[in-house]
Amino acid sequence: MRIAITGAAGFIGANLAHQLATTGAELLLVDHPMVPEKSGNLAGLAAHRFLDHVAFASELERGSLNPDIIYHLGACSRTTETDWAYLLENNVGYTQRIWRWCSAQGRPLVYASSAATYGDGARGFDDRTHPRDLAPLNLYGKSKNDFDIWALAEVEAGRAAPPTWAGVKFFNVYGPRELHKRDMASVVWHARRQILATGAMRLFKSNDPRIKDGEQRRDFVYVGDCLRHLTWLGRQPGVAGLFNSGTGTPRTFLDLTYAVFDAMGRDRRIEFIDMPAALTAQYQNFTKAETAKLRAAGFAHAPTAIEEGVRATLATAGD
Repeated sequence: MRIAITGAAGFIGANLAHQLATTGAELLLVDHPMVPEKSGNLAGLAAHRFLDHVAFASELERGSLNPDIIYHLGACSRTTETDWAYLLENNVGYTQRIWRWCSAQGRPLVYASSAATYGDGARGFDDRTHPRDLAPLNLYGKSKNDFDIWALAEVEAGRAAPPTWAGVKFFNVYGPRELHKRDMASVVWHARRQILATGAMRLFKSNDPRIKDGEQRRDFVYVGDCLRHLTWLGRQPGVAGLFNSGTGTPRTFLDLTYAVFDAMGRDRRIEFIDMPAALTAQYQNFTKAETAKLRAAGFAHAPTAIEEGVRATLATAGD
């Protein structure tokens, strides 16, 4: 089995690569040229080929590569990115090239969409909602939504599509191998760092009078669950569409932070700080992945509870 993973040195991609390496698959790992902060994510993967993302797309189109399935997780994921031309080329145009190759060669494609496509959640978090009816809050979310719209338009027009394809909308993912993300790393790692440094964790005060401080709720999903969603979808003949990757059960920031304190064996100390004005306009106080579509397709694995996922995540951390 020849498996290509783009974004393979990133958070979800690296975890997927390590999991699939245990199956004996032949891995083609694709990313930007390696930088030191990401190189550790691929440590221990002995049998694989690494290829720059530009060369990967070119070699596909020339016919010198022929993977059996592509997990396309590579993208610019900065929610603060303002260069639309770059996002259009990197997140939309590049994914179209991968889609067209999979369509022509009859290969499954599982790609990363994003829960950022849902914007402020006013229109819900249901993967059965057509993406043209969504309003992302930032250009990153727009780039992901624009590709979803394009993919569905290709299918609706009867043009060629991969025999199995799934756009996976990841919610608030946490887990091992995300320290390279720095400010974009999950709350789990921010909490650990702050607790080690100060003994306390700072959380934003609520910007909504209906919500108490720390009781903003997100669908925090352990990366192991996301990997199950990705690999299960890739194995289902004829699956086609957009699917949420979350737990379906939102938890508070207090819940998540308490789980970090408990996993570290520390007393719970929370400090609330004002939310920056620039963040308030695009801050999500609530996210909840609707999971009925994935369940109806046949996925039956129960999600990982925050307490269990945080323990597993921090077990990978050094002191």
